[in-house]
Amino acid sequence: MAPSLDDESSLFNFVVRDGNGVKGIVDSGISKVPRPYIQPPAEQINKKNASKCEIPPIDLSKLDGPEHDEVANQIVRAAETLGFFQVVNHGVPIQLLDTLKQTAHNFFGLPAERKAVYRKEVSPSPLVKYGTSFVPEKEKALEWKDYISMAYTNENEALQQWPMECRDVALQYLKTSHEMVKKLLDALMANLGVELDDSNIDAFIGKKMVNMNFYPTCPNPELTVGVGRHSDMGTLTILLQDGIGGLYVKVPEDINMEKKGEWVEIPPIPGALVINIGDMLQIWSNGRYKSAEHRVRTTNTKSRVSIPIFTSPQATQKVAPLPQVVEKDGMAHYREFLFSDYMNGFFGNAHDGKKSLDFAKVNFS
Repeated sequence: MAPSLDDESSLFNFVVRDGNGVKGIVDSGISKVPRPYIQPPAEQINKKNASKCEIPPIDLSKLDGPEHDEVANQIVRAAETLGFFQVVNHGVPIQLLDTLKQTAHNFFGLPAERKAVYRKEVSPSPLVKYGTSFVPEKEKALEWKDYISMAYTNENEALQQWPMECRDVALQYLKTSHEMVKKLLDALMANLGVELDDSNIDAFIGKKMVNMNFYPTCPNPELTVGVGRHSDMGTLTILLQDGIGGLYVKVPEDINMEKKGEWVEIPPIPGALVINIGDMLQIWSNGRYKSAEHRVRTTNTKSRVSIPIFTSPQATQKVAPLPQVVEKDGMAHYREFLFSDYMNGFFGNAHDGKKSLDFAKVNFS
């Protein structure tokens, strides 16, 4: 039964506790956004004011030829400026990308009780979590998004524990993108003076997770957000977005680029994957690489899906600026910490721009 939109605790229980998600509210036939989803004016996204990011995608097939250095430089330049770029000829089959998007729509189209078994409190597996918004208990306004997240340990556990409706295609996505992730990280680390090999790569991307995000159609998109302002906490994020669009990135204030401080839309490019720099790469590079602050708007025309792969260090990994970078810079801008402590801060608070990084910053005052 649909909740009363005016009773906030009954709405919260319906959406979060009972596993209906935002999709459940939309399916109940609402004509206006419930109050808990209305963002403060400062967080609302004005679609009309935003410009599109016109940077062409990077052709990764050229990394294997005579243009290797030039392409590696394009990757580094993107990491040092916007922290976001798109790649084509990345080695992940286009047909697989199409299947992933369809699989995400199919999963979120399941009856609520089939998805609700994976809610954090009751999930049969610690690897799988179905939820809504980001940290609903801590948020002043909820995000207009449902998701399923699948942590990867090894193939056997994924096959046994990930939801059968999306398991095979999500695993295929993870496997076929691994070579690309290695190439990207190789270019970024080589620029910092680190040579990647099998003995050290897990220190950077030892932990992986595949999410499927679902943004249902929204009656008042201008009042809501699909995801609030944040940067990703890990190393690199690989994102498949569909053709609807709605992903916005903030141009950092401290770089030499047009539109400083403005939000620009990352337009969908058929067959491309979006790459963004996470907080750990900003820290290892001592601030040279910029983790991208981004957010997602909602739409009233069609439900949207996106499928990210999050890569990060293992929870037990110590993280600090790389010594060779600190030597060049003369000082470390971040302190050493355990990645698990960073994760606890990140998941313990509502999205708030790049505030998570404050945990690791060295105070010079």
